[in-house]
Amino acid sequence: MSSFLFRLGRGAARRRWLTLGIWGAAVVGIFVVANALGGSLTDDFSLPNSESQRAYDLLAERFPTASGTSANIVFHTTRGPLDEQAEAVTSTLETIVAQPHVVGVTNPLETPGTVSRDGTIGYAQIAYDQPADDLGTEPYDGLESVVERARAPGLQIEIGGEYASSSSQSEAGSSELVGLLAAMIILLIAFGSVVAMGLPIGTAVIGLASGTGLVLVLSAFVNVPEFSTILSSMIGLGVGIDYALFIVTRYRQNLQAGMEPLHAIGLATATAGQAVVFAGTTVAIALLGLWISGIAFVGMMATAAAIVVIVAVIAAITLLPAFLGFAGRAIDKLSVHRRRATAAEVDENRPNIWGRWGREVEHHPWRYFVAAIAVLVALTIPLFSMKLGFPDDGTAPTSETRRQAYDLLSEGFGPGFNGPLLLAVEIDDPAALQNLDQLTSALEATDGVAAVTPPQPNQAGDAAIVQVIPTTSPQDQATTDLVQRLRDEAIPAATPEGAVVHVGGGTATFIDLSERVTNALPWFIGAVVLLSFLLLMVVFRSILVPLKAALLNLLSIGAAYGVIVAIFQWGWGRSLLGIEQSIPVVSFVPMMMFAVLFGLSMDYEVFLLSRVREDYLRTGNNVESVVTGISSTARVITSAALIMIAVFLSFVSQADPIAKMFGIGLAFAVLIDATIVRVVLVPATMVLLGDANWWLPTWLDRILPKMNLEVAEDLEVEEEWEEPVPVG
Repeated sequence: MSSFLFRLGRGAARRRWLTLGIWGAAVVGIFVVANALGGSLTDDFSLPNSESQRAYDLLAERFPTASGTSANIVFHTTRGPLDEQAEAVTSTLETIVAQPHVVGVTNPLETPGTVSRDGTIGYAQIAYDQPADDLGTEPYDGLESVVERARAPGLQIEIGGEYASSSSQSEAGSSELVGLLAAMIILLIAFGSVVAMGLPIGTAVIGLASGTGLVLVLSAFVNVPEFSTILSSMIGLGVGIDYALFIVTRYRQNLQAGMEPLHAIGLATATAGQAVVFAGTTVAIALLGLWISGIAFVGMMATAAAIVVIVAVIAAITLLPAFLGFAGRAIDKLSVHRRRATAAEVDENRPNIWGRWGREVEHHPWRYFVAAIAVLVALTIPLFSMKLGFPDDGTAPTSETRRQAYDLLSEGFGPGFNGPLLLAVEIDDPAALQNLDQLTSALEATDGVAAVTPPQPNQAGDAAIVQVIPTTSPQDQATTDLVQRLRDEAIPAATPEGAVVHVGGGTATFIDLSERVTNALPWFIGAVVLLSFLLLMVVFRSILVPLKAALLNLLSIGAAYGVIVAIFQWGWGRSLLGIEQSIPVVSFVPMMMFAVLFGLSMDYEVFLLSRVREDYLRTGNNVESVVTGISSTARVITSAALIMIAVFLSFVSQADPIAKMFGIGLAFAVLIDATIVRVVLVPATMVLLGDANWWLPTWLDRILPKMNLEVAEDLEVEEEWEEPVPVG
């Protein structure tokens, strides 16, 4: 592969205008195609083969008027009972019912059970003819406009319900800009040159734009979740800058070693570029492995992120060499500080700070091994109290109308009102419709049920809806227990012959999602750990090195999970993030984090260990090889990690708690991996294990495929070098 990448990088630099033109045409073409296809992102959280999904499917088939989205208009008076505001309430609802896509509006002054006992809080239900994804935000904007005009002194009006939640979406644009600015500052400090700083940024931005465009093209054919754009931007921007950073760093080292620019570009692409290809491929494979979960929307989010990562790799080994061809020897122009000594100068004259640190770990390996393990274990402790769930309107900022509606409904009708269970009744025998009263009576007698609505049949009489209001909030464990109790005991015992009941609704869906993730997560983690072990064993021809890497990855990711639980679930420092109350860990976050962090940790693992192994094969001295590896790679690994952390933390500014959770979790995980694991635990364990690090049975060495990250020895002599085309 090194020979191919050498020729690819050198060719891209020689034909830099052609390469740049191809990339420009590709970006424009991708977005033209995406616009022509008219694809759109969705908020589809369907769970095939789950009971909640069967309830939705039944309603869509036999009760289409109940399968559209809905909203609640909550009225709250501070000056007497609600009926004294009858004119304002009625005129507001009459305006709403005339809006497009509205198929029904209830009036709290005319509908029993929709006004609180003290008479000050009431709600109207707005039914729409389509799901929220199909409606878009235009009807919601119209609803907001009506409500804003209707608000008056003494009359508070808020919008809640499913449509309000789905219409409150965050955009990633500002976060991307903050992340880019932070990355520019870090690169400027690391390289000391505006030109060297700009190349990774430009490569990453163009790669991210191309990858995002391809995701939009994909959305024209399959359902791609809307959150995919945030996740893809977060990951794509981070890896795009990091991959380019590795190659630019190697190119500058090659120039400092006296190489001609074209040869330096080809060699940088063959060496650092080969590590980039390997790392990016493992990230993509780990992400695509999320299809093991059997959860379609999780698999599609992972696919979108994998597309962006692969495009980032392609940009790093084609577009970046073209940029380097334009820069040539001017890579260090517009310097902002004095030139640093080269790695060779540092090694020959005096050890750098990382070399001195390597010596320190070498002299006291047990001390640092035990201390690092203790820190990781302490950070992992909160993991064992992790509760999976999904944020609802009760976790939104109090300034938002959906949160105020949520609080008013909880105050007026109980905490379970905001998480109703929707029972979809499939009726195959007309006689069963007449016997549904026994079902509702059994439901009313079930512990944890606050209220049950009468069955509402469809016109054909082959389906009905029953709504169950729990006594506890959607996030409460008691609500999860209630759903299980209804499914396992109350409903089977009371359902009349000729009918089948499916428990659905948003609360039941998220309970099913948490259960699905809990069941799939061990299998997924096992598959990823096994994959990492096999890949590293093939690359580094060792058993203990990949085994150590797998165990340390588990520890570091467990610590990252612990940090998430401590912040979001326990509430440590959550006010600094703009989160006003504890929220559960979003069900699919641990699985997505594991896939992403496995790939990112492989980046740093390969970059460090490939240098250690290269020196070990040359000298046969394990300890010196570890010190050399730390000394020569820690600076660029630290810079890459800081960029990742800055990009991930920039997404914490978003209002979406899922984006905050991903941002915090990934940032802390990279911090742990690049510090405690990569520069403390890895060198300490390698010193303790000695030459056993590189032991591999002869029989196993014979059957393993040959794969290495060393540059091919014949690159210098494989052809007679032409005089380089002037660059820069």
